[in-house]
Amino acid sequence: MNEPEWKGIVLAGGAGSRLHPLTLVASKQILPVYDKPMVYYPISTLMLGGIRDILIISTPQDLPRFRELLGNGDRLGVRFSFAEQAAPRGIAEAFVIGADFIGESPVTLILGDNLFYGRMDFLREALAVRDGATVFGYPVHDPERYGVVEFDRSGKVLGIEEKPKKPKSRYAIPGLYCYDRHVVEIAANLEPSARGELEITDVNKAYLAKDALRVQLLGRGMAWLDTGTPQSLHEAASFVASIENRQGLKIGCLEEVAYRMRFIDLERLAALAAEFRGNSYGAYLETIVREEKQPAL
Repeated sequence: MNEPEWKGIVLAGGAGSRLHPLTLVASKQILPVYDKPMVYYPISTLMLGGIRDILIISTPQDLPRFRELLGNGDRLGVRFSFAEQAAPRGIAEAFVIGADFIGESPVTLILGDNLFYGRMDFLREALAVRDGATVFGYPVHDPERYGVVEFDRSGKVLGIEEKPKKPKSRYAIPGLYCYDRHVVEIAANLEPSARGELEITDVNKAYLAKDALRVQLLGRGMAWLDTGTPQSLHEAASFVASIENRQGLKIGCLEEVAYRMRFIDLERLAALAAEFRGNSYGAYLETIVREEKQPAL
C-alpha cells in the first residue's frame, strides 16, 4: 500500500497592515517581488520539494485574485485548491481550515511572504521523514523578532520561544514547517493565545513535548527573506534582481520549476512561453526551450 503523498499549504491571508497603503486594495502576497508576484516564491519552494497538491489559504476578498492568477494548476502539472481564512486567527488555523485537504497525508506549510533561495536539498531531506515534525533554524542578527530555538551543547532542542526579549540562540524559525497528519488534531485542540490566535509555536511545542520535533539548521549557501515590511520587500526585490541579472537565471519561475521537476514536458513549456510572448519573462522561457532542444555535445 502506497503512503499518502505530501500536501502543501501556502498561507497567504492577513491584512498586510505593515505594508499600508500598498495593501489597502491588494493582497500582500500578490505584490511584485521584482518581476513576479510574491506568492510565486513560496509556491516554487513547495514544488522544488516535489509537492504537487497545494492549498492556497487567503481572505474572502483576495481569493478570487489568487484563483485568477493561478488557476487550477493543470498548466503546471500541479493541483491548486483554495480556502478562506475569514480573519487573521493565527498560522496554526491553516491546519483546521485545511483538515479535509490534508486528510491522512503529511503536510508542509509555508507562509506566503517567505522567500527561500539556494539548494532545496534541505527540504527534500525533511520530507523523507514522515513522522513527527521538522522545522528549520536560520541564523539572524535580530532573533528577538522571531520564534527562536534553544539548544543544549549537543544540539538537542530544549525549547522554542516566541519573540523573546533575551534570545537563547541566534537561530530563528523561518515560515516553513513540515508535519505528519497528527498536526490537524494538535491544531484543533489548541487554545487561542492572548492575542486571540492559534500559534504555530504552540504546535511546535506540542511536538517537542512528545520528543517528535526536529530542527534542521540552515547555514551558508541558503538565503531566507520575508517581505512583511516596506524595507524587507525592497530588500527581497533587490536580492532577486541582483541574482537574476548576474546569473541570467530566474528565481521562483513556476513554469521553469514545473519543467525541471518533470511535472510538465518541453512541449508544454513551449506553450507556456508563448503565453508570455513579448516580454522578458516569456523570452526567458523561450530561451530554456531552445537550449533544451539543442542536441547534447
